[in-house]
Amino acid sequence: MAKFRLILGTRNSKKLSELQRLLAPYPHINLGCLADIPDSIEVEETGTTFEENAILKAAVQARHLRQWVLGEDSGISVDALGGAPGVYSARFSGDNATDESNNGMLLEKLAGIPMEKRTAWYTCHMALADPLGEIKFSCEARCYGRILTEQKGTGGFGYDPMFEIPEYHRTFGELGDTVKSILSHRARANRMFVPQLLALLKT
Repeated sequence: MAKFRLILGTRNSKKLSELQRLLAPYPHINLGCLADIPDSIEVEETGTTFEENAILKAAVQARHLRQWVLGEDSGISVDALGGAPGVYSARFSGDNATDESNNGMLLEKLAGIPMEKRTAWYTCHMALADPLGEIKFSCEARCYGRILTEQKGTGGFGYDPMFEIPEYHRTFGELGDTVKSILSHRARANRMFVPQLLALLKT
């Protein structure tokens, strides 16, 4: 089967690596990211939902690059914070946010909240745009857990060291790539995304 070049609409190398692992069983899908393309642009994430931002990142970038683009938007939502940080997960602690500062902000916001009220979920929305910027399909998945009172584990990225899967009594930071590639929001969305992409490539 001919190689299919797909651009992930981000410069986040950790997201790229995670999705490349998930797509490893499909070697004809060649996934790159914006860091590989000098003339890629910054797409302003003005959406109020993960779906809106994923579609924006896919459609606007695809029209600019004239390439197939996978727009992906993801983040964490905490029940005790009314669903925050949600679409603002990456910049929860400000414009110059880092994983550490975001995790610190989350701990601060949840100070004093008992464990049974620290329920949360990760969301991942994926949208595929063709080289004309037309959205061919999109999908969304969630993974449910809770936020601990301290970070555990060094794996993953973002809020992973804080996000515990109760059934495993481990955070994504502790569980590692193998388990995360089955349970995570991104893995679940990918399992919805790939069959639709393969069907599209056959047409």
